[in-house]
Amino acid sequence: MQPAIKTLGELKQSGYKPRTIKEELRYNLIRSIQEKQNPFTGIIGYEDTVIPDVERALLSRHNILFLGLRGQAKTRMARDMVNLLDEWMPIVEGSDINDDPFKPISLYARELIESKGDETPIAWLHRSERYGEKLATPDVSVADLIGDIDPIKAANMRLSFADERVIHYGIIPRSHRGIFVINELPDLQARIQVSLFNILQEGDIQIRGFKLRMPLDIMFVFTANPEDYTNRGSIVTPLKDRIESQITTHYPKSVAISQAITEQEAEVLPEQMERVELPDICKLLIEEIAMEARKSEYVDQKSGVSARLTISAFENLVSTAERRSLRHEGKKTMVRIADLIGVIPSITGKIELVYEGEQEGPLNVSYRLIGQAVRSLFTQYFPDPQSFKKTGRETQNRKSQNNPYQSIIDWFGKGNDLVLLQDEGDAAYTQHLYNVDGLYAAVRQFYPNADETQSALLMEFLLHGLSEFSLISKKGVEAGGYSFGDILGSMIDMNFGSEGDEDL
Repeated sequence: MQPAIKTLGELKQSGYKPRTIKEELRYNLIRSIQEKQNPFTGIIGYEDTVIPDVERALLSRHNILFLGLRGQAKTRMARDMVNLLDEWMPIVEGSDINDDPFKPISLYARELIESKGDETPIAWLHRSERYGEKLATPDVSVADLIGDIDPIKAANMRLSFADERVIHYGIIPRSHRGIFVINELPDLQARIQVSLFNILQEGDIQIRGFKLRMPLDIMFVFTANPEDYTNRGSIVTPLKDRIESQITTHYPKSVAISQAITEQEAEVLPEQMERVELPDICKLLIEEIAMEARKSEYVDQKSGVSARLTISAFENLVSTAERRSLRHEGKKTMVRIADLIGVIPSITGKIELVYEGEQEGPLNVSYRLIGQAVRSLFTQYFPDPQSFKKTGRETQNRKSQNNPYQSIIDWFGKGNDLVLLQDEGDAAYTQHLYNVDGLYAAVRQFYPNADETQSALLMEFLLHGLSEFSLISKKGVEAGGYSFGDILGSMIDMNFGSEGDEDL
């Protein structure tokens, strides 16, 4: 609840003692640590790396530079620092720059306090209003950040341009006694970065030719991609030297952490989940796609692969299955492996390709990443098909008998094929899978307790896995979906690789 104090006199009687923004952050962080509370709620995977570095910087009362690739929660970390501010802060009512009633720095506040004394009106600012943020772009000017002379104000008030009251303050002075963030700092022109020197070192500003010194009280947070591979600019060395703590961020270090982030951030409506069942295997495949992209030779690793890829892919995967449900009178359906086709727009829009990737094309790279994700995850659910490779006549007979995939491979080898359309109903989809000799038996061997729906998903996953290990063929079909067949037959097919039927 906002305090009831309305005048400077009442504020003095209350015993209120002002603190600098960095002292305030330090004090509240100390209390948070002692009470074993986490002020950075919703930040997953940084508990033992980035968050301790941030806490050390705040305890040291440092300005911070977050250095990392896109989609690494740099801005999110900065915004969460607001939780460490006092809930309410008193200011001189009407002040453009949140003047401290005990230490006013603007001409307006000084004159008001001089004329009204203890009757000076006090307003209260919530901590959510003490955060300022600016995306650095090449067109940002000193006037935007620091301020400039306002000729309209001068004309309306009949003031000389030498009068301090004609100044229009920029976003930085208006963030006085708060947190101010500049995102993508290297994009700021070098001459604009220079204008920040005095603010960081001496805490004052200069606007045009005015002889004024305003000791601003601001917690600065900057974000940037690593300087050595940004093509758009760099942080000038003197400015970098004035930022006391540089903290490096990173992508999730495990699939489990990445999955937790995705599920927390993905915006899926309850009505969607009423129609769609999303199995764990499909959730893991989404994360594996991002993991594969972060080490792919076709993807620019200096640009990075944002966590937004998995979040968008998660949402698109659910919507792909939801669309099928709606086409079949709203009946509940389970996400299928083939539904990963629906996440391709989330991949192509989130990765930067190197020259080889551009030659391959973003669509083919996306299919390749999906295939690599299936291959990586396959051996967590089924035995590695490579362990059944034939190495000799005696070994061949023994391995053929023990190979759980041999009956499936033989069925396709007899000239049979299987077409799974993305939009066909669940009953037809399941029946097609059961028609493949040995497919259900292989699933049953390793998952005896799986129900019919789970078995169908595992059977489809098994087919996709065998195709990634080149034991059966897989092709896209025009209607949307896949056609599985004999690997040898596909290699001699004259139409192999033709438009609308290319090997995926």
